[in-house]
Amino acid sequence: MNIKSYYKHYHLMLLPGILFLIVFHLVPMFGIVIAFQHFKIGLGIWNSPWIGLENFEYMFQIKDSGQIFYNTVFISVGKIIAHLIVPLIFAILLNEVRFIAFKRWVQTIVYLPHFLSWVILAGVVIDMLSLNGIVNQIMKAFGYEPVMFLASNQWFPAIIVSSDIWKEFGFAAIIYLAALAGINPALYEAAEMDGASRFQQLIYITLPSLLPTVVLLATLSIGNILNAGFDQIFNLYNPLVYESGDIIDTYVYRVGLVQAQYGFATAVGLMKSVIGFILIIISYKVAYKYANYRIF
Repeated sequence: MNIKSYYKHYHLMLLPGILFLIVFHLVPMFGIVIAFQHFKIGLGIWNSPWIGLENFEYMFQIKDSGQIFYNTVFISVGKIIAHLIVPLIFAILLNEVRFIAFKRWVQTIVYLPHFLSWVILAGVVIDMLSLNGIVNQIMKAFGYEPVMFLASNQWFPAIIVSSDIWKEFGFAAIIYLAALAGINPALYEAAEMDGASRFQQLIYITLPSLLPTVVLLATLSIGNILNAGFDQIFNLYNPLVYESGDIIDTYVYRVGLVQAQYGFATAVGLMKSVIGFILIIISYKVAYKYANYRIF
């Protein structure tokens, strides 16, 4: 088999993915022209009146825009920080377990929520946090009044971050476990011979060895700072918590699909995509500078 025929099979394997990318990602990009139109379904893209940047100007004039961007960044940053810290601690603790059967059992349990959709998990969260749910039942047992958690702007962002951690921390810990497996055992052996305790080994060997991985994950997370999790919030929020839980994606959904303001919703989504693209470029620059990570 010659080299051209050899690579042809790889190209054929790539073909379905390339077609999927073209049909569902590249072709729809022509629809961003709607952001510069007063789009009407009856007239279509070609005949809808052109209004230039009016949709973008209106986006900054409405009173809710600042709160929506703040909610998006606040929730997203909270998730990024938690996703760096919680999986790291869990991976370090799990790595210390020497009973292999118990270790595998714990891994299976904590990985499971990752493979469930937010439609299912949101139902679990709603049931747990309802007035008659297990959380309020425990609070009443200790003499506290029940709380409507999912109707409270004070509690809602914390619920979003904590429930997302519950779903993803086990799966996210895989990266840290792989990094821990790559640490040279001779370092621990030398530290033991010098009389270092397990805590000292953690401080002076484990954490410094994991630092490049933490820096890499942190820098790559910058590009997702405007992605606060549409599926999760859409399944958990309600009008009572729009003030603290409404993010860019849910706002675009309501304005674009429910209220049929297609041009304005497209403008908001386009602005988010442009900012996200810039942040991704910055994150990869930072990742290459501080963690020597590059794709291209």
